Amino acid sequence: MELTNIPHLSSSSSFFFSSCRSRRRTGKAVITALAAGSRCSADSACPEPIEQHNVDSLSVASGPANTQCYRRRGFAAVALLPFLLPHVDMASAADSYDGSIIQNGVRNVLTKVKAAGVLRLVFHDAGTFDISDKSGGMNGSIIYEADRPENAGLSKSLKILRKAKEGIDQVQQVSWADLIAVAGAEAVALCGGPEISIRLGRLDSSTADPTGKLPEETLDVVALKTSFGKKGFSTQEMVVLSGAHTIGGKGFGNPNAFDNAYFKVLLEKPRPTSSGMPIGLPTDWALTEDDECLRWIDIYA
Repeated sequence: MELTNIPHLSSSSSFFFSSCRSRRRTGKAVITALAAGSRCSADSACPEPIEQHNVDSLSVASGPANTQCYRRRGFAAVALLPFLLPHVDMASAADSYDGSIIQNGVRNVLTKVKAAGVLRLVFHDAGTFDISDKSGGMNGSIIYEADRPENAGLSKSLKILRKAKEGIDQVQQVSWADLIAVAGAEAVALCGGPEISIRLGRLDSSTADPTGKLPEETLDVVALKTSFGKKGFSTQEMVVLSGAHTIGGKGFGNPNAFDNAYFKVLLEKPRPTSSGMPIGLPTDWALTEDDECLRWIDIYA
């Protein structure tokens, strides 16, 4: 994982990525997702959604099999996690950071079996972003929101990151927001997913974000598109991010493997069960009821 200090950000909250590129490294597809720096200001348009990029921008550049790699390994684009940047100018905060200290601090406490919970915490912190007023996002406010119904079960993951922060702070101070961003990237990599480049320099919120910003698990596909659209996500990006359910206890294959089993299971008919229980959340299956979502599910399966 590559960590990069942010020398300067505009005073607006930047969107979650500026570009995606893939490369072959020691036989393994490695996706680098670059968080936006000062490219997206309050008065400028955010970067184009990934569905507007051509196939090459998401494929593994390795010769004639590019298109096939895009279809089978394109799920790695789920690594475009919403590492949203806060509404601050943080030039001085970024200058003093040693990213490897944060990275090693997370690695000291994170294991595969804990990765899914940490990744869920990452989205619940970042997923409060509202593109209309650039509020919310990855600002560490999750530490004030653990008692909310939608965050049930995250206290263990928060405890893990608190332990990491205590160790890191003994060497250098780290914001909760930066720690959570790095932890998300490490969770993905630990489960066999792609490497993610993280930009550092976020400052923390001192209060909880407003309620009602996260998508509820009972939403139908129309409401899901509306909810993710308010965060600036396209339909493709919504489907890709939902694929993070491939790890954890939702029943989509190996709970510790970051792969595309999620999309393969969604295409199975009749709907599969595990020990007589339904697999996944209602929102997972809601995606299969929409032709546009189905098109992306099929690509990533």
